[in-house]
Amino acid sequence: MKKRLLTVVEASSYLGISVHTLYSWVSQKKIDYIKIGRLTKFDLKVINKFIENNSVEAVN
Repeated sequence: MKKRLLTVVEASSYLGISVHTLYSWVSQKKIDYIKIGRLTKFDLKVINKFIENNSVEAVN
């Protein structure tokens, strides 16, 4: 079974950003997240959609 929910460290590594930046985005509600008790998790499908939605197309 493939892992669907990522920890903060895994998600920040996947996005290529620091943990601090990811926590900042969470507090600013720039990225969707899941709270499980005190844990903050990220859905891999949502992260991929976030990347797709924030991609800038090149102008030719």
